[in-house]
Amino acid sequence: MANKFPHIALISFLVSLAMACSSPARSAQTPNQSASGPIRILVDTTRAPQKILHADLQIPVHAGALTLSYPEWIPGEHQPSGPIINVAGLKIMAGGKLLPWRRDLIDMYSIHMDVPPGTDTLDVSLDFLLTSNTSGYSSASSATAFLNLVSWNQLVLFPKGEDAANINVIPSLKVPDGWKFGTALPVEKVDGDIIDFKPVPLNTLIDSPVLTGRYFRVIDLSPGQTPHHEMDIAADNPADLAMAPETETAYRQLIVQAGALFDSRHYRDYHFLLSLSDNIAHFGLEHHESSDDRLYEHTLTDPVTRVATASLLPHEYVHSWNGKYRRPAGLLSPDYLQPMKDNLLWVYEGLTDYYGEVLAARSGLWTQDQYRDFMAREAALLDDEPGREWRPLQDTADAAVFLYDAGVDWQNWRRGTDFYQEGDFLWLDVDDTIRRITEGQKSLNDFSSLFEGGPSGEPLLKPYDFDDVVSALNQIAPYDWAKFLHTRLDSLDPGTMDEALDNAGWKIQYNDDPNEMQDKRDTMTQQVDLRLSVGLLLKTDGSVLDVIYNGPAYRAGFGPGMRITAVDGRQLAPATIADTLLEEIQNAEHTDQPIEFVAANGLQVKTYSVDYHGGLRYPHLVRDETHADFLSDILKPFAP
Repeated sequence: MANKFPHIALISFLVSLAMACSSPARSAQTPNQSASGPIRILVDTTRAPQKILHADLQIPVHAGALTLSYPEWIPGEHQPSGPIINVAGLKIMAGGKLLPWRRDLIDMYSIHMDVPPGTDTLDVSLDFLLTSNTSGYSSASSATAFLNLVSWNQLVLFPKGEDAANINVIPSLKVPDGWKFGTALPVEKVDGDIIDFKPVPLNTLIDSPVLTGRYFRVIDLSPGQTPHHEMDIAADNPADLAMAPETETAYRQLIVQAGALFDSRHYRDYHFLLSLSDNIAHFGLEHHESSDDRLYEHTLTDPVTRVATASLLPHEYVHSWNGKYRRPAGLLSPDYLQPMKDNLLWVYEGLTDYYGEVLAARSGLWTQDQYRDFMAREAALLDDEPGREWRPLQDTADAAVFLYDAGVDWQNWRRGTDFYQEGDFLWLDVDDTIRRITEGQKSLNDFSSLFEGGPSGEPLLKPYDFDDVVSALNQIAPYDWAKFLHTRLDSLDPGTMDEALDNAGWKIQYNDDPNEMQDKRDTMTQQVDLRLSVGLLLKTDGSVLDVIYNGPAYRAGFGPGMRITAVDGRQLAPATIADTLLEEIQNAEHTDQPIEFVAANGLQVKTYSVDYHGGLRYPHLVRDETHADFLSDILKPFAP
């Protein structure tokens, strides 16, 4: 969830020992009965194309003072991102009469009221205003004229102070006429456009989004096998539902490879909920038995976009084991109101990111060459990231609650959620080290089977802390793992990337041969990435997205938000900007004259002289014959 796609993930947990001990039992999917009975909720999505949902709830209550809460800390998003700002038209009725309520002035996600004597049920109605903003996570744009992803946390209220696992809910959904749906929720019955689901605990409901759409396709990824795996796809255009046979084969292999890696499956069945549209937010969000994957309209039919985004679904799928079954204790929030602690996101997200990319290669979604180009680009950008000189990796996790909201401008100096990218190399280094000290007898695969494996079946939750990670590593390969990890987490600018690649038998080499994965990403995002040369990241209209702090363009006076209109006397046009800039950077390699950029900074237009003569710098991985080739072994399919 920075993520390959503003991707991601968030969860939290009270460190109370009693809750930690009881959570695994309560997290099973069997509904819990309570004296007050279940909450009923009917969500009407027929106006989703107009960007509005309606919910009717029946909440069992007792007479007297009552506080209802709205989910604030949303699992998988690692911050208080509950979109309460988009709740409108809230009305609470008791016995047919409107009941007044008042918001808590400290806990803004809770409202207080007095329930009249003789009242055993409140009738609550509200609208949720779907945004058209395509930046953000699950509260960002999720609906178009032809599809909608329903996130239940946007539409529920519940009695404050109760563990969500102990609140039983009976959900129903009304969809536009003719629309189909996909979800991990167990279905009771379908009657026309009304879907009635079986009773589930509130935490299961919120963990089980529903994808709906007019143009819909279901692909069985494990025919005849238990548990069942499927991809539910909704698109704005029916032509975008097509999937090449080799891509479908690779996704089937993803199921095989992940099962072999973890030697378990912690779900009853699994659904990839894939939304394809250029008019929604693009990211992935994990759930225990499904994933909310939102990608570009032509992802499955355009080879460039398909390859550029290929690690997203494997990443979210790995979270079923690493993040949902095994979860840092600080990320539990049993009532969605307790603040989460993000300090172990380098495990939750970093290890997931590592295996998401490895599984993309093992399953055939990427070739090994594409994986290596991807890692070379990541390593090069991190090596050139000045923010690593002052902010240690651990702090990118500790500060994730606000770093997730940081923009791309000055990201290289501020640092972002680097526990994803640098986590790839941290865990590659762990993998290398295990293989080295056990002389190839053990690997990170063994750690994952031990740590995230366990019994298959219905979802369970097993929290952990730093010492648990160290203990599991020591069971695989005795070593001073605490020191190993702290050195890479707490030091300024540790050489993690180069060390991990060297130990894996590879090293970075720069030349003027384009990096395939950078080219594909630039094409997909309509960007021109010159960060490794002049130190600029641009849109194809010349707008400056980021400037490398203390790099050549920075020293010339560039800042984010400017717009380049010409270079060395040549006017720039969106269709040719990349070629023009690359040519001028190449030309500067053979002269001592600076590159002359003309750029607008608001109302000011001036020339910026960039003194750079290093030519084009594209990173690639090449073999280092002085070390064993662990990386090729890591990328081999783990199962037939």
